[in-house]
Amino acid sequence: MNKSTSLIIPDTYPTLRLDQALAKLFPDYSRSYLSGWIRAGDVLVDKKKIRQSDKVHAGQLIEVLGLGHPPSKELTKTYEAQAIPLDIIYEDPSLLIINKPAGLIVHPGAGNPNHTLVNALLSYAPELANLPRAGIVHRLDKDTTGLLVVARTLIAHTHLVRELQARTIAREYEAIVNGVLISGATIEAPIARHPRQRTRMHVNLTSGRPATTHYRVIERFQHHTFIKVILETGRTHQIRVHMAYVHHSVLGDPVYGGRLQLQSDLSEELKIFLRNFKRQALHARRLTLKHPETGELCTWEAPRPQDLEDLLELLRKGRNSN
Repeated sequence: MNKSTSLIIPDTYPTLRLDQALAKLFPDYSRSYLSGWIRAGDVLVDKKKIRQSDKVHAGQLIEVLGLGHPPSKELTKTYEAQAIPLDIIYEDPSLLIINKPAGLIVHPGAGNPNHTLVNALLSYAPELANLPRAGIVHRLDKDTTGLLVVARTLIAHTHLVRELQARTIAREYEAIVNGVLISGATIEAPIARHPRQRTRMHVNLTSGRPATTHYRVIERFQHHTFIKVILETGRTHQIRVHMAYVHHSVLGDPVYGGRLQLQSDLSEELKIFLRNFKRQALHARRLTLKHPETGELCTWEAPRPQDLEDLLELLRKGRNSN
């Protein structure tokens, strides 16, 4: 159901445009939502609909009729709710923290209208149909595992989007990359969609969007390196594109990793494992953010999936046998 609210513009407010006044009166909601409510006729001033550029002043009655959910154009499309198991790390009335498995697509799209995280969320928490993208504010690639945050209310969604834009949500990943890295570093290289292969991204120094990735070495092996990665920005495929750009692609990456290289000194056991490892070795390990209701700084961790643990064990075994 829609939630409505009304209030009188305080005497301390100067004469403002309607959209400016709403932004001051309802700071928990984004300007795009407020403008959407005005355009939809869900904002009344003294019981009348006015334009967002019209001036309002102290003493006037403001009513917002659609405060319970975003404007209709922002709502999650009508996707089917499907009872897909979810690994929920944490939940409360504002948030869900999900540990996403490999193989689960986050959003429905062309060729994948069902069996996605959105379908699963709509089954678990039907109220998420009243939020953009079922409350999901950032993505993980289909075969990347680990932590995702989902907002359960519009206020939480607005707060988390603002945190992402302000780069105050800390996302820490673990990855196994090809080649032996000497030390950690920072990659600053703008990313854009590939001009010919539209499902791919690439580094474009002239027209790409700014992208910054920090990484440090956790362990070195014969021909691979286990690293921790911290994202400062959140471009599509950012870690995968940046590591390929510095010639240390994520192991198993089917898009940016090139042909599988099986060096002659690798054990047969490891060679067999690598031939059957059909995804990028990338895991969203840790997530830190300010809780949208309490303001408390919260951190969650997701254990590594078993296939990554098995791969690390084999890599250590190969290193220690030489």
